[in-house]
Amino acid sequence: MKILTVLTYYRPHTSGLTIYVERMAKALVERGHDVTVLTSQFDPELPRRETKEGVRIVRAPVLFRVSKGVIMPTLGYLAWKLVLEHDVIHLHLPQFDAAGVELRGRLLQKPTVLTYHCDLQLPKGWFNRFVNQVVHVMNYLAGTLAHRIVAYTEDFASHSPFLQRFEDKVEVILPPVELPEASEEEVAAFAAEHNPRGKSPVIGMATRFATEKGVEVLLEALPMILKQYPDTLVLYAGQYRDVMGEEEYFYRLLPKIQEYQSKGQWKFLGVLDPKAMTTFYPNLDVLVVPSLNSTETFGLVQIESMINGTPTVASNLPGVRQPPRMTGMGEVAAIGDADSLAEKILKIFNQPEKYQEDPDQIARQFNPQANAAAYERLYQALLAELN
Repeated sequence: MKILTVLTYYRPHTSGLTIYVERMAKALVERGHDVTVLTSQFDPELPRRETKEGVRIVRAPVLFRVSKGVIMPTLGYLAWKLVLEHDVIHLHLPQFDAAGVELRGRLLQKPTVLTYHCDLQLPKGWFNRFVNQVVHVMNYLAGTLAHRIVAYTEDFASHSPFLQRFEDKVEVILPPVELPEASEEEVAAFAAEHNPRGKSPVIGMATRFATEKGVEVLLEALPMILKQYPDTLVLYAGQYRDVMGEEEYFYRLLPKIQEYQSKGQWKFLGVLDPKAMTTFYPNLDVLVVPSLNSTETFGLVQIESMINGTPTVASNLPGVRQPPRMTGMGEVAAIGDADSLAEKILKIFNQPEKYQEDPDQIARQFNPQANAAAYERLYQALLAELN
């Protein structure tokens, strides 16, 4: 099969969505399919065309940005050309251009699949409210034109206003999760570099520094945790400076973070590659995902953490609460509630043995090959329906 995957941002941009699509694309290539990714040239230094690990990447130049979106004048031309060349069209929301690409697929009688990753909720402001409304309209058109819509979990699908509108089209496919292996020596070297004083316990966050991620909830929870465990350390993996649209949020929280940094209780690690992430997780006692709204729908980092033996505390958001519930390796805290977050973290610190499950079983359940096989069956069913 020739599969065209379309999304606004692709690697090397780092987000749960881009990592999901990269893993899925590579797994489909390994299964013998031709995969092309059509995306934005969000960084002008990136090549317009390249092939990485068997995945062909086509990037449309960006004329200018609108909030977190990009305007790409040549995208329409590229979409027509690539839709003609491929058997299946697969798009990933949120994406402003999805409906236009799907219309091309419909006109050319090509199966079109949407994966709905999350709701879009931009920072406050009249302009962002306007952009949100425009994107909601475009998402609705995309949902109308799609033959099938994929959600990560039934939990999120049954609570999402968008997915509820198209429940007859929705299928659930678990997301792809994998990391390279790391040796005990590599894990120890990470600890020696980032926690040389052997502080314990260690709380991890692994995400972009963004408003919806709930960093302030962890900051508010820390005093309660430090009362019982004064040697606690927070290790934060992910982009924290110059995150698009989040500079004001970062600088608002920075003074409090700097207080903890000065006491050796908080350390920013920056963006870690997959190998480094495999040494990051075993050095944690808990990973937290205190997200605040449905821009987070699962939290792939939770499964990565569990595969490496580390439990998680997640917000009680549809989808996000599923990894702890599905695996038994974690707790669920009330949304935006620092007291609840502290209570759940302390519960894990006090009884860590309760949260140990079989990481190999979890890895098999979320293996990218299982994800790719599910999509393969969906593509084949749609091709059979339309032919």
